[in-house]
Order: sequence, then C-alpha cells, then structure tokens
Amino acid sequence: MVLDNYISSDNITLKEAMELININATGNLFICEGNSLYAAISDGDIRRAIIKGASINDFAYKYANKNPTFLFESNAHEAERVMREKSITAVPIVDKEKRIVEIRFALKKDIVKSEKITVPVVIMAGGKGTRLKPYTDILPKPLIPIGDKTITEHIIDKFFKLGCSSFEMIVNYKKEFIKAYFSEDPEHRFLAVPRFVEENEYLGTGGGLSLLRGRENSTFFLTNCDILIDTDYASALNKHKESGSIITMICTERQVTIPYGTVDTDEDGFVKAIKEKPTFKMVTNTGFYIIEPGFLEKIPLDTHVDITDIIALCIKDGEKVGTYLVDESDWMDMGQLEEMERMKEKMGII
Repeated sequence: MVLDNYISSDNITLKEAMELININATGNLFICEGNSLYAAISDGDIRRAIIKGASINDFAYKYANKNPTFLFESNAHEAERVMREKSITAVPIVDKEKRIVEIRFALKKDIVKSEKITVPVVIMAGGKGTRLKPYTDILPKPLIPIGDKTITEHIIDKFFKLGCSSFEMIVNYKKEFIKAYFSEDPEHRFLAVPRFVEENEYLGTGGGLSLLRGRENSTFFLTNCDILIDTDYASALNKHKESGSIITMICTERQVTIPYGTVDTDEDGFVKAIKEKPTFKMVTNTGFYIIEPGFLEKIPLDTHVDITDIIALCIKDGEKVGTYLVDESDWMDMGQLEEMERMKEKMGII
C-alpha cells in the first residue's frame, strides 16, 4: 500500500477526498498542513457533510476532525491498544514535526510506511490494444483517459510520488501520437516525462525489452500500460532482492467459479463424482514485474516473443523466478472495456 493514498494536503476538496478514500479502501484520510498532520476525515464525515448541504467542491478540512488521534514514533507500539480503546480503525504515527511516517490499521495487520524508492520504471506501451476497440482505433492505449488524466499519467504519477524519477516507455502503435502528447506540456501538469524506446516491428510483450540492453543496468520495475496496483512497492522490492530472483512477478490470487456442474469419471467413463459450480483459487499474473538486467540478456534480438516465454526459459535455465502477492482489490486493470469501467469506479471517477 502507498502512503500517499492515505494523506493529502489541506486544499483537497470533498470530491478529491472521496476519490482517495475510495482508492485506499479504509474509510480514512489524513489531512496535512504543509508536511504536518492537521486533521482527519472519514467517509462518514463526508456523507454527513453532503447531507447537510455541502458541495463536493468544498474544502475537505472544513468538515474534518481537527484533533485527530495520533502517536509519536516512540509510542508506535501502543497503536493497537489506542485504536481498541478509542474505537477507531486507523492511527497515524508521526515524527517530532508531526510528519506522518506510517499508519497502523485495526482491521488488518498492514502497516503503511513512508519509504522512498528510486528504481527506474519501464512501461510497455507498444501493443495495439485490440481488446479496447473502438477506443484504440482513434487513441493508442497509453493515452486513453481515466478521468482527467491518461492511464500513463496515472502510472507515472504513482511511481513519481514513491521517489521514482526515471521512466522509459516502449512504443510502437501510434507512437508519434504518444510522443507528441508528451512533448508539449504548457500547463506543466506532467510530474515526469518518459524517454521513448521505439520498436520498428511488433516484438510482443517480451521482445521489446531486448531494446533496453545497455539502457537499464540495474534493477527496474516493468509495468503494462493498462494497470494500476496499490501495494507496498518497497516491500516487494526488498523481497525481490532478498530472494535473488532474476525476475519477480507481482501476482494476485483470484477465485474462479465454473458456472456449470462438473463431472469426474473413471477410465471406463463411469461417473465418480459431481461438483456443482466448483470454485478454484488461482495465482494470476498482474502484468507488473521487478527485473534484473540479466533477464534482458536472455531475450533474442529482433524477435517476436512474449515475456512469459522468457520467464519459462529462465526457469528451464535454473534461474530463480519469484512472486509477490497483492490483494485482488489492489489490482486495477483496464485491458478490456468492462475492466476499464471497473477501474474508474474503484478510483471514484464518474
């Protein structure tokens, strides 16, 4: 989980507060004045304010608790007791200047910490986005808007706030359109502008990575251009490094229900058992990876190949391939039209 999803500046509106609370899914948001804790607001506070006639464009701090419960770092061990005694679900831990350094939760054991990371980020954006037709007949997938920003801007902004400042984007389909979009920024709205790596032919989800040889010489993040994941990236990075993996796949566990009764038979075709609409748990690839530069050396040049084929080759060669599990609710995917609408809903974008 990302600390920035749980805190905001004091000029945030009720609408923006609702969007952040919807993303963090804890019902809480902490408001800072400058860098110091100032107030706290909950989804209940916002509902009550709107019922009483507040505009969604009003500043959230007007309706927030100006005396929120908090603990200094030296007393962080008391968080569970304090939440239980005060019947609250979250408590921020602050330093001497009342800057939030982490947040403890009552309903789950997660701890959200402020930890900057500076890993390069590569965005795979060369595909045609056929599953998003007819949108992609006009716009390349990286420029499809999710609210008032393109999906690529959402991705870059998320990583930039974590401390990442180096971005590369592998482009092909409508690449001149993508490059032109990022070349002009008269309103200075882009937090960071990616460098472009251009495919001359469609090389698949893995082949394009061969173009990064000599460009990425350290551990880097690799993400599809149509996903957003809310997780503890520092924890994922630490696990990757500790495991010694050449690549770590960020995965989620999903339940899949077969909408029919299934039949098990023996060798002679006689029924042994019937299961009505069985449910299976599967570990699913989200399309986000942490990669070592040695992985790039395994990719053939100028060859169409998928990244999963290269991962299979790594396993065959005895390389370690790790996984890091995130909650299914923390994975937002806009690869298909229905999923894009669900992403907007999760982000509070109407």
